[in-house]
Amino acid sequence: MTISPWDGLAVCVAGLGVSGRAAARALAARGARVTAVDARDGDEQRAQAAELEERGVAVRLGDGETLPEGTGLVVTSPGWKPDAPLLAAAAAAGVEIIGEVELAWRLRPEDAAPWLAITGTDGKTTAVRMLACMLTAAGHKALAVGNVGTPIVEAVCGGHGGSSPQETQQPYDVLAVELSSYQLHWSSSLAPMAATVLNIAPDHLDWHGSMDAYVGAKAKIFAPGTVAVYNADDDTSAALAERAEGVERRAGFTLRVPRPGELGVVEELLVDRAFTADPASEAAELAALEDVRPFAPHNVANALAAAGLARAFGVPPEAVREGLRSFVPDPHRIQHVADVAGVAYVNDSKATQPHAAAASLAAYEPIVWIAGGLLKGLDVDDLVRSCAGRLRGVVLMGRDRHRIAEALARHAADVPVVDVADTDTGAMDRVVTEAAGLARPGDTVLLAPVGASFDMFANYPARGEAFIAAVRRLAAAGDPQAS
Repeated sequence: MTISPWDGLAVCVAGLGVSGRAAARALAARGARVTAVDARDGDEQRAQAAELEERGVAVRLGDGETLPEGTGLVVTSPGWKPDAPLLAAAAAAGVEIIGEVELAWRLRPEDAAPWLAITGTDGKTTAVRMLACMLTAAGHKALAVGNVGTPIVEAVCGGHGGSSPQETQQPYDVLAVELSSYQLHWSSSLAPMAATVLNIAPDHLDWHGSMDAYVGAKAKIFAPGTVAVYNADDDTSAALAERAEGVERRAGFTLRVPRPGELGVVEELLVDRAFTADPASEAAELAALEDVRPFAPHNVANALAAAGLARAFGVPPEAVREGLRSFVPDPHRIQHVADVAGVAYVNDSKATQPHAAAASLAAYEPIVWIAGGLLKGLDVDDLVRSCAGRLRGVVLMGRDRHRIAEALARHAADVPVVDVADTDTGAMDRVVTEAAGLARPGDTVLLAPVGASFDMFANYPARGEAFIAAVRRLAAAGDPQAS
């Protein structure tokens, strides 16, 4: 009889989110003594607690600060900061703290599906979904998991964890894994078959405490034995790959013509000079630029990164193209909403920090820019300076709009700016109406807020839906320029 290494181990699962509940189920199925804790104590949490208690998990609601007595391991949800009282108490007591990603890696069965992992400041979800489409097009049973939706523990352990390790099924032969900096922070032994860092820009510094700590978390994805696929156009991504010790090989991707060892763009084609039989003299045509949807330079980079991981796994060129053609973009990411009076309206509500907004603004010209929200302490001067020449006008909304206005005054003083102070449910209609008044035929009205949405909306999808609804009402009303 095989004894599970988890049998009898006292584990505290911090947080009853999707990943936390998946971790608790999997651990309980392997004989661990699991206590799940959450500071919340509402109807939803009580229903979740009842489901877990049926599986032998002890649940403590209303107290997310106290470390359960006798805890030998903490599995934390990614949103919990390292200085949270429970985690600080565990660290002080010498108790190991890991995340659901690290737990999934340790729970993998012997015949585990390889992981192809993606991290970066922007583009992770798009790239991981592109990758899953490429893998599926090549005939593999693949799934996009991690920060993108399905908890990795569920994918690794088969459904909801299985009643025992022996009953674990392997329904997939490869996993496309999206990893946030939070998830990587709590990982120590993770070693994907191939991995990429799409790009690096300041983000989540309030969680990590510094830019160095944020970059250090991202760097963990390039582990010994991993094929490191890096962004040759991003200095930090390239440096992380160069410094990574023990990687199997390095391959770059670029929006330029690729050199040997890189994937890139030649005229209207995406080509591979990294994973061919002779990269020095041979290139493989992967797809056309028109196969990348929605088209924008940063999305071409996402496609090349996904292609690099797919090619590292052995996916043939024709499956890369088929995968890109079958890919359905998620909403609120450079999403074309409508053309009204010759003006295109584009929803990129997901652009919640300067790096993402810069990529979106670089895709269009001329632009009436809708911006504002919670800037989370991030500086917007470089962003405004870089896009000033593309702007027809700007409409500002949200709590930190004055900071964007100040940057515009410094770097784009001649660009018309409309300040919308409203925060009621009709605010977005006024924003869109003002933008339509600034736009001319051939322009793009672009919602790329550069800030988080929580000052006015429940989340960035809610903000995007408000923009879509306002544009549709504008279209139904007819030409806004007519008088």
